[in-house]
Amino acid sequence: MTAAGPCPQRARNMAAALLGAALRRARAGRSFGTAAVLWKRAAPLGPMPNEDVDVENLEVLQKYRSFTRYLRQAEQASREPRWWNTYRQHTDPPAEPETDIGLPRERSSRAKELKERKRILRENRRNAEMERAARLRTELIPLDEVRAEWERTSGPFHKQRVAKHCGVFRDLFKGATFTPWVALRVEYSQEDEHLVPVYYGNMVTPSEASSPPAVSYEADKGSLWTLLLTNPDGHLRDADSEYLHWLVTNIPGSDIKAGKEMCHYLPPFPAMGTGYHRFIFLLFKQHGPIDFSQDARPAPCYSLKMRTFSTFDFYRKHKDAMTPAGLAFFQCQWDSSVTSTFHQLLNMREPVFEFVRPPPYHPPQVKFPRHQPLRYLDRYRDTEEPTYGIY
Repeated sequence: MTAAGPCPQRARNMAAALLGAALRRARAGRSFGTAAVLWKRAAPLGPMPNEDVDVENLEVLQKYRSFTRYLRQAEQASREPRWWNTYRQHTDPPAEPETDIGLPRERSSRAKELKERKRILRENRRNAEMERAARLRTELIPLDEVRAEWERTSGPFHKQRVAKHCGVFRDLFKGATFTPWVALRVEYSQEDEHLVPVYYGNMVTPSEASSPPAVSYEADKGSLWTLLLTNPDGHLRDADSEYLHWLVTNIPGSDIKAGKEMCHYLPPFPAMGTGYHRFIFLLFKQHGPIDFSQDARPAPCYSLKMRTFSTFDFYRKHKDAMTPAGLAFFQCQWDSSVTSTFHQLLNMREPVFEFVRPPPYHPPQVKFPRHQPLRYLDRYRDTEEPTYGIY
């Protein structure tokens, strides 16, 4: 370095500073231009919502004497085509309505329902004993009557919603749905005269479901029905197939024993490690006698290959002669009775899908360990007690 010339390092620092300042000015100008372009919005393609409303003179707006009238006109206006909904409908089109394959709904008069409800309210108000029991909190609610009223009114819709949530219609009918208008009551009896009911997704063990259940429903005289029990979650080879556990056809009325048993009852056998399985009871109303000879299994049938089943194909083959009307299902997982079902009834080795963790490996013990934790000797104890800690 000489005294006459400038320092080269200082010159490089000044050049870098000047270059950084120039880049900052260019970046600031570009961001300002981008903000200016974004600030200028394009004109709307049509009139905006509520553009014709005079905010300063709200008294001249139309008045609605009831909320029902306002709701009716609002729904009518929402169905009219609007330009701002075009892009949304193109990117997110409305879902197609689900196919309803169930029985037609018996619509009752709303006026008759309100009249009957008012009559019951008047009778309850005139009942002095009921008023006194309600005030003293000693009134007992008739649960049987409440359940019967629920089954008649909103119960079928609740069952349909639960079945849809659990994927029953998706896995059995390829998305088609139906409303279970016929209340299907299924109960498993035990040796101690204890009954295990089947509702809509409750837990029932394989031991409790080892024998055929008692099935009842309300049926007209001279009508024919078909009862089906299937498991869509337990097939050992094909995930899209089911196992048929019970099939009774041409049932006169509600007498299950008088029907033709095309496939005898097989207890649930969910394999170990496969979690909960759905066992679904389906009740079909027949339009007349049906020949189910092609769907029959030899009795007794303990071959899983012959019990492979598809509810969708079964319904599609007989859809012109029967209609789904009732539904009930329970969830089931492995217990000790499944082992005997595989060994004694199915005559096969029991499959196990549960991961068995191998015992931990410990290297040979060192007499003078170095850089080891204080609990080093715990892993070499001659005991069955579990040891905890980081080794």
